[in-house]
Amino acid sequence: MAQAEETPLFRIRIPLVLASASPRRHDFLASLGLRFRVFPAPGNSEPQPRSGEFPAEYAARAASAKALAVRDLLEQEPAGRETAIIGADTVVVLDGQILGKPADKAEALCYLKRLSGREHQVISAVSLVLPNKDEERFSVTTRVVMHSWPEALLASYVATGEPLDKAGAYAIQGRGAFLADAVIGSWSAVVGLPLAELVALLIRKEAISPCR
Repeated sequence: MAQAEETPLFRIRIPLVLASASPRRHDFLASLGLRFRVFPAPGNSEPQPRSGEFPAEYAARAASAKALAVRDLLEQEPAGRETAIIGADTVVVLDGQILGKPADKAEALCYLKRLSGREHQVISAVSLVLPNKDEERFSVTTRVVMHSWPEALLASYVATGEPLDKAGAYAIQGRGAFLADAVIGSWSAVVGLPLAELVALLIRKEAISPCR
């Protein structure tokens, strides 16, 4: 017996492009039934933080840089000029300092030891670039409280390899889910995409609309 198709949530008004190779961001958009093209931003498009720059400002600037880099590439395609491009960036912040992706296992363990037993912030920013080159940016800050874990357990987690390509050296949607006592704010933003705020923006900019 053929499986019935799911009732769609949204109509696509403007073709969507996700300027990210992140499987988590891909899955969030796909879960809404949205059709979109994945066009990862070039590796050199992500800027470095500036001296004295606030983490939220940096995350928004990085999200914008990714979206604009993809826009510049898509402008070489006639159809690419009529798209809405979604760029995103997520940073982990402790004591005002950005904890990026660890360089190696030693740095990953260092990050996790610093986070253990403490509260930190995860800031996810989004840039939406529309066909008329209008750009909208926003960021969402979520508080995450880490349980206090012994170093041996943190080292075991690092040995899995999961922390090595993750901001702050953990993945709350993966094996690292056990690390957090509490998430105060947007869980999807901690994973990498503030979904409620993004959907609201896409509707407001008439890139998508509810089917009913």
